[in-house]
Order: sequence, then structure tokens, then C-alpha cells
Amino acid sequence: MQLIKALWYHKNLISQFIIRDVIARYRGSYLGILWSFINPLLMLVVYTFVFSEIFKAKWGTDNGSTMEYALMIFCGLITFNIFAELLGKAPSLIINHSSYVTKVVFPLEILPVSIMGSTLIHSGISLLILIFSNLIAFREIHWTLILIPIVLLPLIFLSIGIGWVLSSLGVYLRDIGQIVGIILQAMMLLSPIFYSVSTLPSTYQLLFAFNPVSYVIEDMRLIVLQGQLPHFYSLIIEYAIGILIFYAGYIWFNKSRKGFSDVL
Repeated sequence: MQLIKALWYHKNLISQFIIRDVIARYRGSYLGILWSFINPLLMLVVYTFVFSEIFKAKWGTDNGSTMEYALMIFCGLITFNIFAELLGKAPSLIINHSSYVTKVVFPLEILPVSIMGSTLIHSGISLLILIFSNLIAFREIHWTLILIPIVLLPLIFLSIGIGWVLSSLGVYLRDIGQIVGIILQAMMLLSPIFYSVSTLPSTYQLLFAFNPVSYVIEDMRLIVLQGQLPHFYSLIIEYAIGILIFYAGYIWFNKSRKGFSDVL
């Protein structure tokens, strides 16, 4: 709880960094923040066209529709990107803010948290588009949508915890960013984004038990698109892993930050 209180104490500073990151992403573009809506909308249109007109793909069984397939993929990508966005930026996070290390006393631990905040804003917009598209296509909107924060929270804990580890490693090992990029690409293919775990042979299904992101993706599809409750036992596992990594990552970050100024 002490860690949560410390982050809450810096909530105003975190908010400023979140706003700055969102503005910086679209600075200089004519449409500005509107791209937050346009990008996911175009992505959904492309997926719908490719999988309905070209691949004639269906989700799970032949009874599924191609629109359902596109929405399932879109939901998986939104969830995975919440995890991948922070981890992709984490290795260079402290290096890009080296002035906060060498010149001023600054709570460096808020940097990954602020990146997660801006990521959640963009992901929230994508989720709204997903929900609205599901409403138009299938005339469905489920009460289980209120469970989205409960399902995503362990993924947020997990991402920030790993983000603290990677941001500190990036100070000492400059190649870590390249390695993380390769791992994230592999994880995207090994996560149930473009397919359902239930369609895989039982032998391969066991492999997905070691990928905590898989649980969250599957649960998000259940509550957003199918109106079903998340898997209770998997949710417990998600929270246990997420909170453990969250605190372990913070401890790692605090121990390693002592040498930042010597390296930078």
C-alpha cells in the first residue's frame, strides 16, 4: 500500500506527463487528437475487409461471421497493445529523460506509470469504437462491460512492473530495446489474438497457460463481445501474477536507480 500511496501523492505530476505525452504524439498534425479515433477506426475497417472479403475467415466454428472475426481480433489487439506499448518504450524511458536523473530530484518511478496512463486513453478510445461496432453489427451491448476495469487492472500492474525493470535495464544495457522488440513480436504471435485458444490442440493449449496476457485477452472477449463473465480462477491468477510483478519491479527499480547518475 505504501507504493500506491507514493504514486497517489504524485498524481498531479503523473497527470501532467500523461497530457504531455498525448499532445506530443499528435503535435504538428492537422487533425491532432482526432487521429486517436481515426487510427483504430481505419484499423477495424481494414481487418473487416481483409478477413471478410479475402480470407472469408470465421471465428471458432463455421457458424461464426466474418465481422465477428474482425471484432475478436480487434479486441485482442487492443488488449495486447496495453501491454506492449509501455514495454516497447520502457528500455529508452530513463535515457530519454536523463536530465531528470542528473540535474533535479525527480520521482523517476512515475515515468512508466504516465506512459501507461496515456496508453489507456488511446486504448479506451479504441474500446469505445469496438463496443459501438459490436452494437451496430449485432445489436448487442452487454452489462458485463462494467467489468472491463476489473479484467484490465492485473494487466496494468503486470505492465508497469515489467516496465520498471526494463527502464532500469535500459540504462545499463542499451541493446535491451532491440531484444524487447523481438520478444514483443513473438508474444503477439503466441498470444490468442488472431485465433482462439480453444481451437488449438490440447498440447499447445498448455503453452498458453504460461502467457499471462492470454488470460486477459480471452476474458476481455468474454465480457466485451460475448456478454459472459470472466473465468474466475484465471482472474485470480492474473491478479496474483500482476501484483507480484508490480511490487517486484518497483523493488528492482529502486535498487538499480542508485547507479543511474554514474552511467548517464
